Amino acid sequence: MNFSTLLSLVLMLVQLWPCSLSTQNHSAQSTDQSFTAVRRVKRSWVWEPLFATEEQTSMVPVYVGQLKSDLDKQDGNLKYILTGEGAGSTFIIDENNGKIYVTQKLDREKKSFYTLRAQAISRSTQLPVEPESEFIIKVRDINDHEPQFLDGPYVATVPEMSPEGTSVTQVTATDGDDPSYGNSARLLYSLIQGQPYFSVEPKTGVIRMASQMDRETKDQYLVIIQAKDMVGQAGAFSATATVTINLSDINDNPPKFQQRLYHMNVSEEAPVGTTVGKVFAEDSDIGENAAMNYSIEEDSSGVFDIITNNETQEGIILLKKRVDYESKRRYSIRAKVVNRYIDYRFLKEGPFEDKTVVKISVEDADEPPVFTLENYVMEIAEGAMSGSLVGIVTARDPDDDDSPVRYSIVHGMHLKGLFSINEHNGTIITTRPLDREIASWHNITVTATETRNPEKISEANVYIQVLDVNDNAPEFSKYYETFVCENAVSGQLIQSISAVDQDDSAEGHHFYFSLAQEATNNSHFTVKDNQDNTAGIFTAKSGFRRQDQFYFYLPILILDNGNPPLTSTNTLTITVCNCDTEVNTFYCRYGAFMYAMGLSTEALVAVLACILILLVFFLAIVAIRQQRKKSLFSEKMEEFRENIVRYDDEGGGEEDTEAFDISALRTRTVMRTHKPRKKVTTEIHSLYRQSLQVGPDSAIFRQFISEKLEEANTDPTVPPYDSLQTYAFEGTGSLAGSLSSLGSNMSDADQSYEYLTDWGPHFKQLAGMYASHRSAGD
Repeated sequence: MNFSTLLSLVLMLVQLWPCSLSTQNHSAQSTDQSFTAVRRVKRSWVWEPLFATEEQTSMVPVYVGQLKSDLDKQDGNLKYILTGEGAGSTFIIDENNGKIYVTQKLDREKKSFYTLRAQAISRSTQLPVEPESEFIIKVRDINDHEPQFLDGPYVATVPEMSPEGTSVTQVTATDGDDPSYGNSARLLYSLIQGQPYFSVEPKTGVIRMASQMDRETKDQYLVIIQAKDMVGQAGAFSATATVTINLSDINDNPPKFQQRLYHMNVSEEAPVGTTVGKVFAEDSDIGENAAMNYSIEEDSSGVFDIITNNETQEGIILLKKRVDYESKRRYSIRAKVVNRYIDYRFLKEGPFEDKTVVKISVEDADEPPVFTLENYVMEIAEGAMSGSLVGIVTARDPDDDDSPVRYSIVHGMHLKGLFSINEHNGTIITTRPLDREIASWHNITVTATETRNPEKISEANVYIQVLDVNDNAPEFSKYYETFVCENAVSGQLIQSISAVDQDDSAEGHHFYFSLAQEATNNSHFTVKDNQDNTAGIFTAKSGFRRQDQFYFYLPILILDNGNPPLTSTNTLTITVCNCDTEVNTFYCRYGAFMYAMGLSTEALVAVLACILILLVFFLAIVAIRQQRKKSLFSEKMEEFRENIVRYDDEGGGEEDTEAFDISALRTRTVMRTHKPRKKVTTEIHSLYRQSLQVGPDSAIFRQFISEKLEEANTDPTVPPYDSLQTYAFEGTGSLAGSLSSLGSNMSDADQSYEYLTDWGPHFKQLAGMYASHRSAGD
């Protein structure tokens, strides 16, 4: 007892000790004291679960419940405080007694509970006497929502003839009310429309078959389901949903032929695969359940066949073999139809098949000749003499009149002239020898034509095999490029060889290799037959010198196993290479090429260097010329649009009356040709005197000028008016002769210019220039 009293005093001192702290630290101390009190004081809240009913409307706050502490002495010393969701707005508390009220209308579907916190504080010390505690106010549900079918309308499918109780589908309604409280969200399902074919389970909403139904009678049903809350009690809300139920097909109906007997006709000349006719069976089912297969029974001849058209479900009768009116004129077959997919549950009701009879009549026709065989295979040895027998083909007219037949060969371009046929008896012979190595088979087409009706023609294929004769000798299989090193040792393999033969050996080719007779004494190389159609070439000595012999030609004898055996001699060229013991093919080829050119490596390098230098020099010259090349006319000359009409005829001077005939210019169209220049020598001085006979005062010259002017004004094809026309004519009145030096055979240094002084005062300055020039030259 004393210990308990002591413990109570200690606890009281601990609670009162924080009150002795100074005022300036009062806020922080109060927080510490509150924490200490909450942590140390034993919890003593007393309350029961709190509920508030939704959708309540009242002018005054509605009582929810009461919070109470067992430390409350009912003396008004405790103050209750409420915090959390909706505190002070939706919920209020009486701070004196802890009673809680709701002031607003609640909606459980929006918020089903509220989390709040309560605290009890001593009014005298403003310290909590109870720790802050969290509690929940649940919103109690009322029936204020109707059921809803969120997935409607529904569509379901169930096989026809399903037994009673078969589940069709399930409908589900939802209710926004609280399923854990009362019956507001407890639904009950019922069938409003759909009896007596369907039923629904009240609690689960599962729709089931209530009776067997046939799709061929009715394939779709409309069912209405109702859902009520409050377990269907008075005042309950309800909703309905529409369910469309389709009956799917099952194979419960057999196929039936429309006719018990069918009549059809077919011509005897109809080819295989011809459609003879069609039969059809009906089936009340749909889809794959109506799929059927047709077949033929009781047809031992095998002349006809039947296939099924999967799109139309018809049976198509086809001609499987050719028919002959003269052999058989009527056929009777039995067609059978069976469902492709059978439901074995309904087999007891009868077989899912049907049968009918089809009678087919053969119509007579004028048929072409018929060969005894469709394809003929014949043989002939190659090289057979012209006119050798290859074989015989035979055809006959199948009709009653048995018309004679005429044979011929359809010659192709590649077979022209190889074979011929006797048009009366069908005997095929060769027209020239055949070579199997060119073509081992020949395919020809032989026709048979009725002599009385040439339009009736039939064909047969003849395959002629050319039998092989050993007439080709074996030879190397390829060209061998063989090298041997200068340092090769004796017995070293330098080449492996093989052979081919164009002939065809029935036992397989076998070749034998050896040195030819003329090389049996060869002391450089040997041949070893490997007995597998290959052979090896080996060195017979050590060391070779290119300076002594660069090439070796080794004749090799190859023998085949034909009958009779044939041989051939093939020469293998062996090149000596500057290498050690292993051959470098590229290096050896290079050495052989240099040897064939007769050049050494140093000489080839020098030649290439010279070619490179010449190429660079040539490119440099071309570049310099391109830079120096300039246009003969400037852009200003193009702006004046001047044309220079050039005449290539050159005269010999004023006295040369034969070199240029001015009368030729008087015609409107002048065709100028290049004439060889006339040699003009020292006669230039005499030509001056002759030129005085024609001058500007001449009537001929004036007429020429007038004609050219008129031509320039009227002809649109002549050069423009501002053209420069140069004529080789010098007028009269000049004491100087022609200045042309084209015909001069003297150089400037040898020519004398003293005659310039005789030309008068007009040429005094020119005479002085040439006189001074000659003095300077001397």
